[in-house]
Amino acid sequence: MPLNRRKFLKKSAVTGAGVALAGAAVAPSAQAAEAAVAKGGRKPKRYSLTVMGTTDLHGHIFNWDYFKDAEYKDAAGNAQGLARISTLVNAVRKEKGRCNTLLLDAGDTIQGTPLTYYYAKVDPITAKGGPVHPMAQAMNAIGYDAVALGNHEFNYGIETLRKFESQCRFPLLGANALDAKTLKPAFPPYFMKTFHVKGAPPVKVAVLGLTNPGIAIWDKAYVQGKLTFPGLEEQAAKWVPKLRSMGADVVVVSAHSGSSGTSSYGDQLPYVENSAGLVAQQVPGIDAILVGHAHVEIPELKVTNTKTGKTVVLSEPLAYAERLSLFDFELVFEKGRWTVESVAASVRNSNSVADDPKITKLLKDEHDVVVAYVNQVVGTATETLTTVEARYKDAPIIDLITKVQEDVVKAALVGTEYASLPVLSQASPFSRTSEIPAGDVTIRDLSSLYVYDNTLVAKLMTGAQVRAYLEYSAQYFVQTAAGAAVDVEKLTNAGNRPDYNYDYVSGLAYDIDIAQAAGSRIRNLSYNGVALDDAQQFVFAVNNYRANGGGAFPHVASARELWAESTEIRTRIAEWVTAKGSLDPKEFASVDWKLTREGTPVF
Repeated sequence: MPLNRRKFLKKSAVTGAGVALAGAAVAPSAQAAEAAVAKGGRKPKRYSLTVMGTTDLHGHIFNWDYFKDAEYKDAAGNAQGLARISTLVNAVRKEKGRCNTLLLDAGDTIQGTPLTYYYAKVDPITAKGGPVHPMAQAMNAIGYDAVALGNHEFNYGIETLRKFESQCRFPLLGANALDAKTLKPAFPPYFMKTFHVKGAPPVKVAVLGLTNPGIAIWDKAYVQGKLTFPGLEEQAAKWVPKLRSMGADVVVVSAHSGSSGTSSYGDQLPYVENSAGLVAQQVPGIDAILVGHAHVEIPELKVTNTKTGKTVVLSEPLAYAERLSLFDFELVFEKGRWTVESVAASVRNSNSVADDPKITKLLKDEHDVVVAYVNQVVGTATETLTTVEARYKDAPIIDLITKVQEDVVKAALVGTEYASLPVLSQASPFSRTSEIPAGDVTIRDLSSLYVYDNTLVAKLMTGAQVRAYLEYSAQYFVQTAAGAAVDVEKLTNAGNRPDYNYDYVSGLAYDIDIAQAAGSRIRNLSYNGVALDDAQQFVFAVNNYRANGGGAFPHVASARELWAESTEIRTRIAEWVTAKGSLDPKEFASVDWKLTREGTPVF
């Protein structure tokens, strides 16, 4: 669909003009005052500013686990949700003075819970007379000043994102989200706010928003030909000098990009996925960066800019509204200008406060509707299915995913030239705690199995390509010599590979010999009881994340696409179970693979 240029121009005008708020002068520190007096000069004007930040909220408003139908709990005692963040924000505003604070987010807001799924797909905000998105309601009520775009903002398509944008009373920033035809920003690049200081010129704070270039891969179906996403360093180098020339005394970057300098999608793009640290290091003129995307907690990280020698302070609050980052700025007015004297970052924990009743009351109706939705019974299970051992054993619960995908793709290809080809199917053990209990099966049970909003794609692959795919996947296991003790807690995630980047492939039989070095582990690979023919063609049922290159698995991204759809795999699973009525492993479970060492099964 065409991008809404009128809306962008309107928002750009607003954000470019800045917002003037009354501020209060801050008393100089005792040390600074003594120094001034000692010199016999006048005390310099000083100002304290606090920038608060969240990131990767992923639709968490309540401290509630929709998959368990209970209050959220974890072993670390964390609490989640914007209702808790609201309480923390209110406390900071009272402590610092609301007119001396700014509230930002670094992206991934509208995807991640059944709450956000419901208002994107079941009762969509894009429908005529549709609802206001719960995240827009909550963030408006809390009073966010600006939010950077995350990659998951694009999961439901541009139309949904634009509708969400129209419901927000704050700009969605993306200096490196460009219109593919004009190469001009498709969203406001920056936000500027003016803070008035008694007896001194105002302080102008600019916030530059940057998003993740991986969007071009992960949501290619929605953005290809419409939007393009150049690297963060490149666009920061373009915009930061502009913001300084516009009079910005403080420049903060809100970046949906981790700090590690690594990528999860290989070399498919010339940009680094997690480049916030590189931005700090390479681009002069930045004072602080609110980091997102990586889902790690970084209270404070100091990076030296190689061109100026100045320190840039980074902070990443824990995802799901579990933490709030604070950047405390001290500014001094000397020689006719404001300069940043110091920046200190810290985080505050959501588990230290209660929910803000204003937020829980505001969204109670939406929450209750979604709780009822996910607790709908869609079938019955003959036995309990669990992912507890799914990382290292072929578990029937993952076979359910591959079977559903296989059936959907076979039905879609009926009547085509590919209908006679065998269908293989891929799935990953996303969760270590998912369980479908014996007895009634609900939507939330099935949703907990497939926590992402992935959709299904059919690709054309050869036997040789599938073999390479399996070898790449098998790198997930730590090399373990024959006869050595096996600790299942240390057996997987080699090279810090996450569970979602380990794939089962059903429709074949194979062993993974973990005594061997990575790259030579797949043994006894066969199809229909016969050694796999490298030239044989297969239809490969795969999720859109993997099909577009997520995880950098070989061949699949460049393979010919035979079919794709926009219905979520999670929905397909629910439809399959509803149609069957009974969830019986005899109808979908198969032992396709096992771990071995020198030919001997590990388990």
